[in-house]
Amino acid sequence: MVTEEQPKTPVSEETEEAAAEALEDKELEETLKEEETIEPAPEPAEVEEEAEAKPEKKKKEKEEEIVEERVYVIPLGRASVRPPKKRAPRAIQLIREFITKHMKLEMRVEEEEEEGELPQLAINEELNEKIWGRGIEKPPRKIRVRAAKDKDGNVTVYLAEGE
Repeated sequence: MVTEEQPKTPVSEETEEAAAEALEDKELEETLKEEETIEPAPEPAEVEEEAEAKPEKKKKEKEEEIVEERVYVIPLGRASVRPPKKRAPRAIQLIREFITKHMKLEMRVEEEEEEGELPQLAINEELNEKIWGRGIEKPPRKIRVRAAKDKDGNVTVYLAEGE
C-alpha cells in the first residue's frame, strides 16, 4: 500500500500548546465520566450500616482464633542466681520455659513427623519492656502474664491487665 504524505504546514508554538491542553482536558473529562458510570456514590445510611458490620466481623474472627487463654503469675526469683549482667535475659528464658510447660507447647523437632510449621511462642513487646524496664541487672521477682493460644497452636504472652 502506497501512502501519500501531506504537506506540513508551519504551526506556531502557541497553537501546539493550546492543542495539547485541549487534548488533556478531553482525556480528563472522559476519565471522570467513566468513574461516574462505574459506581454511584452510596447513600449515607448504607455507609453507616457497613461501618457497623465490619468491626463485629473482626471481633468474631479474633474470638474464634483464640482457643485457650490463661493468666499466670510467673516466679522469676531464679534469675537473681545469675551474674548481674545476665539476669534479664534469664528472666525471659524462665518465662519461655514456664509457658512452654503450662500451655503444653511442643517445641521438639522430629524429623519424621514434619507435617507443618511448629507452634511458635511470642512474647509481647509490652511484657519485654516490663522485664527490661529497670535494666539488665534488676528484673522483677515475679510477673503476672496472660497467655493466649490460637487455633494453630501458637502462643502469645501478654502483660496481664492492671500491671
